[in-house]
Formats: sequence, C-alpha cells, structure tokens
Amino acid sequence: MIEDWFARRTHRWQDWSLADLQAAKGETRVSLVVPARNEAATVGDVVTRCREALLETSALVDEIVVVDSDSTDATYEVATDAGAVVHRSAEIRPDLGTRPGKGEAMWKSLFVTTGDVLVFIDADLTDWDTHFVPGLLGPLLTDPTVQLVKGFYQRPGGEHDGEPRPFEGGRVTELVARPLVALLFPPLGGVVQPLAGEWAVRREHFAGLEVPTGYAVELAALIDTWRGAGLDAIAQVDLGRRAHHQQPLLDLGAMATQILTAAWARSTHSHHAEEIALTQFLPAGPEGVTPSVSRIPVDSRPPAGPLLSTTGEER
Repeated sequence: MIEDWFARRTHRWQDWSLADLQAAKGETRVSLVVPARNEAATVGDVVTRCREALLETSALVDEIVVVDSDSTDATYEVATDAGAVVHRSAEIRPDLGTRPGKGEAMWKSLFVTTGDVLVFIDADLTDWDTHFVPGLLGPLLTDPTVQLVKGFYQRPGGEHDGEPRPFEGGRVTELVARPLVALLFPPLGGVVQPLAGEWAVRREHFAGLEVPTGYAVELAALIDTWRGAGLDAIAQVDLGRRAHHQQPLLDLGAMATQILTAAWARSTHSHHAEEIALTQFLPAGPEGVTPSVSRIPVDSRPPAGPLLSTTGEER
C-alpha cells in the first residue's frame, strides 16, 4: 500500500509550469499564511520574496498573511514593512481566548484570510525558493480529490564518512514522527516528512479539522485527513532543498511531547500490527526519492486507551 500510494500521489515541483497553474487557478483564491514567533531575522525575506514573485509578478497568490504568535522581537514590524498583512494571534477572535503556539496561529488564520486554498510556509527559512508555493498548489489546483498537500525536501544536516546526508528529515521527524506513524498509522508511512511546515490545504477541509494549539498541527492534520477523507485525499511534493534555523536540542522535548500527545489521542482505533513497517527514503538521482520499507518485529502491542493527557487538544 505504501509503495502504491507513493507512486500515485508523489510529485515534483517541476511537474507544473507557472502558466499551467495560472490557468488552473481560475477564480480560486489563494492565501499564503506565515505563522511566526520571534523570527524577525528571516520573516522579512520570506515575505518580500513571496510578495514580489507570487503576488505582484505571477498573481498566483492573492494575499500574504503573517500570524504573529506572541513574538517579543520585531517580527510584527519587519513582516509589516515587507508587505504582509500581519495579525497578532491573541487579537484574532479574542472571545475564543488564546493559547500561544503554531497550531493556534494556523487555525486562527481562517478568520483573517479569504482564500479557498491556504498555503503555509515557515517564517524561519534560510535556504529555500519561492517555487515552494506553486509546487504545493499543483495537486490542489489540478485535482479536486486532493484535500491536503505536504511538502518534502532535502535538508542539509551532517555527513557520514565524508558524504552528505541530505535526506534526513529533522531530528524529531526521524526519532519521533516516522516511528510513531509506522507504529500507529501505517498507511501514512509513505509520507516523507510528516512534520513539514510547508503544506497546503483546502479552506473547507481545514476548517473541519481538530487543530492542536502547538507543534503537532501538521501531524494531526495529516492523520485526521486520512481518517476523514481517505489516503488519496493526501498528496506530497518534492520541493528540492530547504534549510531553516534549528532549535536547540533541549527545546525539542516539548515539540516531541506535543506530537506524541496528539498522535496517541488519535490512536484509539488504529490497528496495531505485530511488526512495524518503518519507511526510509533514499535518493534516486534526478527523479527524487524512493521508499525503502524495513519491517521490524515488536514483542507486544501498545496498551489500549490514551497514555498521555490530551489537555490542549481542543481548539
């Protein structure tokens, strides 16, 4: 199943020309959303480049909105000067309260955007290009059955025996997310980077999802889309190369805990296998990546019911 879905629903950003996407866009409105927290050093470049290439030149994007989650630096001012419409998440629908975090910033973007399709990109990108956005839009603009599109990319980060390892998807991805997906949600094992911050979704679909307030928003949206709309409602696109400011190791503990909590809260009805099929992704030359599945026997199934508190999982 993993290989079959991977073959049908995995794309490269070069699969669509800009002219093709402009024609397919028609009357569809596209909102580019940048959730940000203390990213004054990079958010200006992200907004400026996207505004010039995607809004002013190609008109592929109709608006660029930055949702600032309690920044204590100049993120708000820098993003505003770069040409984005900027909102502080705590000030969006204050009647709903505020629980600062990436999930809240993304969910509350529904109240301050007008797009039929939302494209999310992180504010801390340092090695990237604006083709990320057209690449993510490709499946949504050309296939009405697709509801959610995940990006994946080469991430520079370390060497072995003098050779780079560009396909390592991040520490929390490799040590938490992929093994967790393999154990609890095996049909999603073909998703190369389940925690990727670059993804796109139809507004109507996103509005119906339960969105955690913190870092688990990407994984939760993936699981809930599969559960509610089926595996073929998900596509993924190889976006090439991407780098960002990495968080200190100790800060990743909170991220991992949020991801574990969200996944376990959704695992009650999962079918726990007697062995885990852990998918690894290997370079395959100019055609991108190919999945390699390793089957790992397990001694026992996990206990039924939630293990961690699900406090904070409600909107």
